[in-house]
Amino acid sequence: MLATSGRVIMVSGASRGIGAAVCTRLLEAGFKVSGGMRSPKTAVEHPNFLPCTYDAESLEAASSWVQTTVEHFGRIDAVVNIAGINPRVTVEHGDEDKLDQMWRVNVKGPLRLVRAALPHLKAVGTGRVINLASLAGKRVGTNVGYAMTKFALVALTHGIRQEFWNDGIRACAVCPGYVATDMTAHETEVAAPDMTQPEDLAEIVETVLRLPNSASLSEILINCRKEGML
Repeated sequence: MLATSGRVIMVSGASRGIGAAVCTRLLEAGFKVSGGMRSPKTAVEHPNFLPCTYDAESLEAASSWVQTTVEHFGRIDAVVNIAGINPRVTVEHGDEDKLDQMWRVNVKGPLRLVRAALPHLKAVGTGRVINLASLAGKRVGTNVGYAMTKFALVALTHGIRQEFWNDGIRACAVCPGYVATDMTAHETEVAAPDMTQPEDLAEIVETVLRLPNSASLSEILINCRKEGML
């Protein structure tokens, strides 16, 4: 397993939910973390945590965040794309602007961030990219717009893995079902205590970041119930 000390991880969506849980877990494990969020004032408190302003919809945000991270920590070892949105868009109904926003945040944002970080990920020889996709990116439910973007994020993950394998970069799509966060607060199909907890996903992310180049996981499917698995 790879060591944690000295390794620098960029985590988007770091202000709450899964992103905040991942940041906390990685800091406790000994990583240095650069947390991207729209409002850094809600940042995790830790001496090895760098709160940064990041808007996944912005064209310039990725390169600016990467530059700030490198100036502060001197390197980047991994990118963990967690920021995402899920307005409801079905085949028959749905706001076109909301669909476009999902593509910008859920797909183009991660692509831009990985592109900006690539020189640094290549330089360390054990670069890692983890994209928080969804079981909706493996099988379609009722929110087809969200599923479309998560299918695309899984495809992006495999593209990164294929294109930069010889540079030592490994990419993994983490695909959970229901997770107990603000995003699922309105759900009635599964009670919050029975959903996957953000802290459990954070432990999975840490494990993937520590795996050596010779033990790569391209996808991890996670569910809190037996229905809905592939």
